[in-house]
Amino acid sequence: MAKRDYYEVLGVDKSASPDEMKKAYRKMAIKYHPDKNPDDKEAEEKFKEAAEAYEVLSNEEKKRQYDQFGHAGMNGGAGFGGGGMNMDDIFSHFGDIFGDMGGSPFESFFGGGRNRRGRTSVGSNIRIKLKLSLEEVTKGVEKKIKFKKKVVAAGVTFDTCSTCGGRGQVTRVQNTFLGQMQTSSACPTCGGQGKKIKNVPPGADGMGLKTEEVTTTINIPAGVSDGLQLSVQGKGNEVAGGVAGDLIVLIEEQAHPELQRDGNNIVYNLHISFPQAALGTEVEVPTVGGKARLKIEAGTQSGKVLRLRGKGIPELNGYRTGDQLIYINVYTPAKLNNNEKELMKQLLDSENFTPDPSKEKGFFEKMKDFFH
Repeated sequence: MAKRDYYEVLGVDKSASPDEMKKAYRKMAIKYHPDKNPDDKEAEEKFKEAAEAYEVLSNEEKKRQYDQFGHAGMNGGAGFGGGGMNMDDIFSHFGDIFGDMGGSPFESFFGGGRNRRGRTSVGSNIRIKLKLSLEEVTKGVEKKIKFKKKVVAAGVTFDTCSTCGGRGQVTRVQNTFLGQMQTSSACPTCGGQGKKIKNVPPGADGMGLKTEEVTTTINIPAGVSDGLQLSVQGKGNEVAGGVAGDLIVLIEEQAHPELQRDGNNIVYNLHISFPQAALGTEVEVPTVGGKARLKIEAGTQSGKVLRLRGKGIPELNGYRTGDQLIYINVYTPAKLNNNEKELMKQLLDSENFTPDPSKEKGFFEKMKDFFH
């Protein structure tokens, strides 16, 4: 089933301010909160859907990426963007979004909120650069990459936090003009984890972590572009007692020795001799991952553009594929030997070799023909 547009999920316009988005998400979260809708799978899915939409639209970088590439820019085809959020992720990232409502009455609506879950720590993100060839950008590719990350060392043990009893939160009761109101906040002793590190094995730091080189496989979708960032959830630095951060992959597109990229089109500059242009010929031109033979008609003019439809780059978030454009350049030699000069002189006064502007289309007419 296709994902709904994130703006549609939250019921806001693209021009909505961060505060408007936050209010919209808060409204959806209260409406579909699992504690308010027990055993209601549909409500839980809508709750997750709203959290996923807000997670993207509340982040300036992710929002810009989503506005440009849609859902494909978030998940990168297969394996990117996390494939959805679980409930622990949601409460870890957004559990405090209701904290500005004045004493967190949100928790009181549902009998103490998510005390039983506590607050999950999240490891830091890792950013890497990934160089891709034009062929890999055009067709998509599976890449195995090595990088260093923080991992939880084997043998780390924990004690239950004595302050919160393992709940990760502490509860207090306040007297308000509406009566008593129960609110919850993260435990100040354990930071909301519900436990504290008891044993740190040799070779680990004070947080129970050590650095290791790891290998992971990521799928790069066809149509990515230089500077695009893709996020692989859960492949970043780990944290003891919590969940790992993300791996942020920055795409670096390498230059091709013969082809150039222009949006979703691929451009090739073909140089032919004057005799080839005048007499016509067949030539072989490079394409992404292969070659193609082209017929050059007799009388072809310099500046003519030929098109190989569908031989360009697929749109990252669409169904269209660009074309390969071949720009014809007729080569004029800078120096001639005596025999060549005599041949040219014989043609100099030939009526057939005298330019006739009335028979030649202007630049705008050529462009009009090209796009039709």
